[in-house]
Amino acid sequence: MASISSMDKPAAGAAPADPPRASGPRKMRLLYPVDPRVRLFLGVGFFALFLLFWTFLTAAGIVAPHFLASPLQAVSAAWKLFAEFGFLSDVGMTVWRVLGGFALAAAVAVPLGIAMGAYKPIEAVFEPFISFARYLPASAFIPLLIMWVGIGEAQKLSIIYLGCFFQLTLMVMMIVGNSRRDLVEAAYTLGSKDASVIRRVILPGAAPEIAEALRQVLGLGWTYVVVAELIGAASGIGHMIMDSQALMATDNIIAGIVIIGLVGLASDLAFKKLNQKLFPWSLMR
Repeated sequence: MASISSMDKPAAGAAPADPPRASGPRKMRLLYPVDPRVRLFLGVGFFALFLLFWTFLTAAGIVAPHFLASPLQAVSAAWKLFAEFGFLSDVGMTVWRVLGGFALAAAVAVPLGIAMGAYKPIEAVFEPFISFARYLPASAFIPLLIMWVGIGEAQKLSIIYLGCFFQLTLMVMMIVGNSRRDLVEAAYTLGSKDASVIRRVILPGAAPEIAEALRQVLGLGWTYVVVAELIGAASGIGHMIMDSQALMATDNIIAGIVIIGLVGLASDLAFKKLNQKLFPWSLMR
């Protein structure tokens, strides 16, 4: 009589058995990609359900209009803002503030993050302070910034700068610090100096991830724009939202929030397309 262990083993030369599968169709698998058409359908479908639920709340009178405007009222308010009140200039001013503060943060954070990731003594100097500072809310600095730089554009750019700088520095540091050590050692073996290793080995490998970190932090900058335009602003989407709050004009408030989301999404998609063109090899990962 064959033992149980011998019965479990495949015969010599036999093909290994397929792994057991769960009975019934599998609708989802862990880490399994979704067909692009299905992904589009699911995303659009959720938006449609959200709009239907929102419309139901307002049309049925469950929520009063002065607390929550209907989608149609929000669209009408947005049209009026652009057609009658020249809101396009406010949108342009907000975009300039976000991009300006983000660019200033990136100009300092990316080189510093590369230096911290490449040289551990530099990381030892700056990392504790930056790790501490990233938990400080940028809005808490508004009173100090008003005293230091006034209530002009410098104050608004500074808020977005503070909101982006510390996070971006640490992200770049971690990306560069995770560079392949074997490639670095091979470059040193071939006689390369530090500057050449950084330029020809570390940066080409880390550049796609650094670009992706920049894209993520740009999205973070959009979350600070209303705070940046909270005080002393005579233009901008955040300024319009705060003025509408005093008048309880929820249609204008919702229109402003949606416009921020749409402009932010457009900038994110543009950044993503630019990254794909600059670093096509990253798509093969």
